[in-house]
Amino acid sequence: MEVLYSTGIRRSELVKLKVFDVDAHRGTLMIREGKGKRDRVVPLGERALAWIQKYMDASRPHLVPAVDDGELFLTTMGDAMTLQRATDLVGEYVESAKLGKRGACHLFRHTCATAMLENGADTRYIQAMLGHADISTTQIYTQVSIHKLKQVHALTHPGANLAPAKPVAAIEPELQELATADLLSELAFEAGDEAVLPVASKIQDSIVRGR
Repeated sequence: MEVLYSTGIRRSELVKLKVFDVDAHRGTLMIREGKGKRDRVVPLGERALAWIQKYMDASRPHLVPAVDDGELFLTTMGDAMTLQRATDLVGEYVESAKLGKRGACHLFRHTCATAMLENGADTRYIQAMLGHADISTTQIYTQVSIHKLKQVHALTHPGANLAPAKPVAAIEPELQELATADLLSELAFEAGDEAVLPVASKIQDSIVRGR
C-alpha cells in the first residue's frame, strides 16, 4: 500500500515488480511494460522505500521459495502476487479502516494524483508518474526527466519524505484547470468497477495520520 500510494502505479504494474526494479540509491522504481507496453521510471518516496527495506529484511526471506524468481511481492504461500490477491488484501485493509466506501488498489493511485495536484504539482509530472499517454486534447506535454520528477514528487506528495515537505505553489495556473479535469477523468475511467473516487480524500487523511 505504501508503494501504491507513493508512486500511483497500477495494480497490474505492482504485481509484476521485481526486486531489482527497486533502486534504493536513486530512490526510484522501474515499471516494465506498463500500459501500452511502455517502460517508465517513477520516484519512490523515502517512506515507501523504508517499508520496502523492512519487508525485504524481515518478511520476504521467510516467504521466498527455494527457487527465487525475483518477484518483489509474494503471497504467504511464497507465490508471486496476483491481481486478485492484491485487490483482496488492499480491499480488506480499506474496509477495516472504516472509510464507509468500497475500494482497493486504484484508491491509492487516485489519492496519489489528487494529493500532488492539491499541493501544486504540474499535471505533466503527474502524467509522467501515472504513465498516461496523453493528458489533454489541446496540450501536448514534453517528456520530463526523472530528476525533475523526483523534485516535484518530493515537494508535493505527502508521503514522499520521512519528514513533512514544505508546500509548493501551483505551476502554470492557466493550464492547470483543463489538464486537471482531463487527468481526473482518465483516473475515473481506469477505476473500472472499483468505486473509489468519493473516498480519495479520506484515505489520504488516514494514510497521513498513520494506520
